[in-house]
Amino acid sequence: MKAKASQTAQRLLNLYRQEHVIIGGWAVINPVFINDADSSVIEELKDMPTGKMLIQHIENLRSGKTPIDSIEPELLPYGGMMTESVLTNVTLTGPEMKTLVDALDEFTPDQNGLNSILGLNSVRKFGEEWQSAIRGALASNPDAQNKWEIVIKTYRAYQLWDMATDIINQPIDDRVRAEIQADMPEYETYLPMFGDAGNELLSRLRTFISSL
Repeated sequence: MKAKASQTAQRLLNLYRQEHVIIGGWAVINPVFINDADSSVIEELKDMPTGKMLIQHIENLRSGKTPIDSIEPELLPYGGMMTESVLTNVTLTGPEMKTLVDALDEFTPDQNGLNSILGLNSVRKFGEEWQSAIRGALASNPDAQNKWEIVIKTYRAYQLWDMATDIINQPIDDRVRAEIQADMPEYETYLPMFGDAGNELLSRLRTFISSL
């Protein structure tokens, strides 16, 4: 199954930001940008932190302005200095807040728990900004905000599970290896949440790297 545009966009951003730790550098990951950044992915990148810089880099590659093994100096990523934009002026009505807090109190870190949270009107109304929007809305409720972070981590864990499963079904080559290297810190953080199955999948990803 082809990864969703948002997942692909996030993966490309991870590659972009972590080029300095990827064997082969720009020569390996630039072809990934060219091949994987279709119009839907470009649309997703527009709303992501540093996404516009990556879009410009991809356009430069496709036009021939930038060689396939290089990047324009002004478009170099800044690694850990990049931060996620957070919405801080979001408010919920009293009933919306109560429904959300009650749901967080009952949340279980599994697919059913996620479905319950993602189905709330107070979450759905924010569209693609739901994670940051709700984080901002809960700014005055630290306990609920901590529970919200568990929701986000669970959501990311399932995203990475789907991405990892898709990756291990692809042919093994330098391109796939670069993708795994870029995302490995997240895989190592989130896949163990699935217990033995997650650890086994993580082991298979590591085998992908060492087998090349």
